[in-house]
Amino acid sequence: MFNKKQFLLLIAIVTTTVLFAQEREQDTLNPDVINVIKPYTPTISDAFKVKETPTLDDAETATKKEVKYNIFSFPVASTFTPAKGKAAVVDKAKKVKLYDNYATLGVGTYTTVVGEVYLNHELSSGKNISAHVGHHSSGGGIDGVLTDDNFLDSKIDLTYSQLTNNLEWSITGGFGIQSYNWYGLQQPLFNQITADTLDVSHSFTNAHISGDLNFEEGLFRSATVLFRNFADNQDSSENRLKLSGTVDVPIKDELVSTVVSLDYLNGSFDRNYFTDTEINYGNIQFGLAPTYQLKKDDLTVNLGVTLTYLNDTEASKSSFFIYPNISASYRLVDEIVIAFGGVTGGLIQNSYYDFATENPFVSPTLFITPTDQQYNAYGGLKGKLSNTIGYSVSASYKSEKGKALFTNNPITATNQDYTFGNSFGITYDDVKTLGIAGELSTDINRNFTLGIKGEYFVYNPKNETEAWNLPDIKGTLFMDYQINKQWFAGANLYFVGERKDQNTSLSLTIPSTFVTTIETLDSYFDVNVHAGYHINDRISVFLKGNNLVGDNYNKWQNTPVQGIQILGGGTYKFDF
Repeated sequence: MFNKKQFLLLIAIVTTTVLFAQEREQDTLNPDVINVIKPYTPTISDAFKVKETPTLDDAETATKKEVKYNIFSFPVASTFTPAKGKAAVVDKAKKVKLYDNYATLGVGTYTTVVGEVYLNHELSSGKNISAHVGHHSSGGGIDGVLTDDNFLDSKIDLTYSQLTNNLEWSITGGFGIQSYNWYGLQQPLFNQITADTLDVSHSFTNAHISGDLNFEEGLFRSATVLFRNFADNQDSSENRLKLSGTVDVPIKDELVSTVVSLDYLNGSFDRNYFTDTEINYGNIQFGLAPTYQLKKDDLTVNLGVTLTYLNDTEASKSSFFIYPNISASYRLVDEIVIAFGGVTGGLIQNSYYDFATENPFVSPTLFITPTDQQYNAYGGLKGKLSNTIGYSVSASYKSEKGKALFTNNPITATNQDYTFGNSFGITYDDVKTLGIAGELSTDINRNFTLGIKGEYFVYNPKNETEAWNLPDIKGTLFMDYQINKQWFAGANLYFVGERKDQNTSLSLTIPSTFVTTIETLDSYFDVNVHAGYHINDRISVFLKGNNLVGDNYNKWQNTPVQGIQILGGGTYKFDF
């Protein structure tokens, strides 16, 4: 309940408030008359923009006060210990130990012995001396052969080399001996009685010395020299000297690579095939072959010419030859497709050494003269199908005057050990050859490689009936496989198509008369495989199988080869 004083105070407050409100209303409002002059229409100019930073008239806020920050830090004890960094483990291949020397020995069927030794020693920095000894022999034993068919091939080479800052040179001297037999007696035309009266052995000696010189700087780039004496046990002898050098010749701020060469050949045979007349042969060739290389983007062109002067020292006759030496390549699609082609030529120096190396059953009664290869035009595509597969396809057409062709010698009555149709001579003819070749190679990794190559030829001889002993098809396949760290294997396969040769036989109509006919030599397929095992870094053992098809085919007429051959042996590597 309110008391009397509180009630009177409340009445006083209310009364005062009402009176004050009425008085204020009397001062601001005129309740009698309201004059409206114009309605209000707002405009843009009436508006004002609020400032981002308003102007303050307050003296207390006009001056900003400095704010000070204080960080109250104090040490905190920590028991955390970071782990030490550790490099990631990488599996490293064990470094392969390379040895400077090795020795190999193998024995096999047909009393075959294969041996090889290579020795190398560093005399001082950049100076080395090395030696290489090789031997391959067989006791023979081919089924159906009437005479000895053993062979031997041994050689030794010594080399001294020196390397300096801008010069590298070496000199090599060697000697070799080879022995074969003219065992290709035609059967049943000749029998064992005739064979027993013959000495069909034919041996060769080969002594040579050579040198190489290479410069890192300067216009004179390189030089080579070779001297060889080749002789046999039939009083035949041949000497050959070859010199060549490469010089960069400056012409109008351009360098033209020029090869200067000299090739001297001289030899003699004790007799020709039909009479006792001695055969002498010899010539000297001087060559000059400048070449200018032009490169632009993906195109590379070599423009050159080969000039050759020939002096036949026996016939006292001279000739001059000009050959093209042009080649080009163009990258059509990077490394995938590369087009190449060219036209080349040259005077080919034939020799007794080259003929006997290709066909050891030649007779020591050869007439030797150079082959004029007028031109060899070729072109094709090469590249990569993938990172591991490469390919090449090409075609060529060449013209050769005086091309050397091996032919089976006819049977004569001279009673020489090689005149029973068991030796081969040389026939020269002008031959034009069309060739088509394809090659595919794969290198999946360093442990496996595979290559296949095929060739097809069409020959057009001018005077001879056939291009004697030249195959129309050739094919090869090679493979090497490193199975693991210890085991390795490989294979080599060869296919050679049919060849044509001349054959001398008795006439069926005229007694005691020999007639010459064309003989077709069958194609042959030769399979060779090998496998081996590395016992350790130094010692390896191997096993080889040759001619595993087992066919005693005739590479040359009437000369069958050995059948299945198995050879086993080992290799030892070492350092002094």
